[in-house]
Amino acid sequence: MTDTQDRREWDAPAYDTLNAPMTERGNDAVARLALRGDETVLDAGCGTGQVTATLLERLPHGRVIALDGSHQMLDSARARFAGDARVAFVHADLEQALPLEGPVDAIVSTSTFHWIRDHGPLFRHLAAVLRPGGQLVVECGGAGNIAAVLGILAELGHADHPWTYAGVEETQARLRAAGFEELDVRLVPRVSRFEPDELERFLTTVALRTYATDLGPEAGPALIREVTARMPNHELHWVRLEIVARLAG
Repeated sequence: MTDTQDRREWDAPAYDTLNAPMTERGNDAVARLALRGDETVLDAGCGTGQVTATLLERLPHGRVIALDGSHQMLDSARARFAGDARVAFVHADLEQALPLEGPVDAIVSTSTFHWIRDHGPLFRHLAAVLRPGGQLVVECGGAGNIAAVLGILAELGHADHPWTYAGVEETQARLRAAGFEELDVRLVPRVSRFEPDELERFLTTVALRTYATDLGPEAGPALIREVTARMPNHELHWVRLEIVARLAG
């Protein structure tokens, strides 16, 4: 098994070529932000910056704090926005208090929070850096996400997984406990279709990355190939947890 820090590192160039489903959902999340265009927005889990670019289009007079737990992802994002003074970069762990210099007006996050084991502290950490009345818009895996894949993994002896796929009521309770109100929390089904070789690469690089990493150079790819072979339609059926909320104030 790899340590926690290794798990946070991603193959950023490979991810950048395979992240169309995440970018599409992230752009939808950005569209749900109510912005004037001069705010400071935290992109919590910015990855390589593809969604950050969409966010910047809505902030001609604002700025973005691009935060990620992967050095490789941040390096890729830095290269994407080289010379753009509107973007600041922060390497941080969302499971810890966030090391920001000041409060932000809004927070957006795409395909990230399901990697955080305990959402209670996560929402408290976010509330601590958000201005009173500030917005939180989130898209991540929710209850029922990639259920068919999890079933195949269990059949192959891998019942445990590293994700937190939360439901609506528990998420609402955690948000309220952290000080959020005006909650719109829902589970939304989506489907992504792949070519056979593309699905295997996506599972290896993105969806089942931790299995490929933890099991090593032989057992990891073998598991991914077996999972792919058991998915005849080459589809991933997502259930996404979508959150729109405001911090009380």
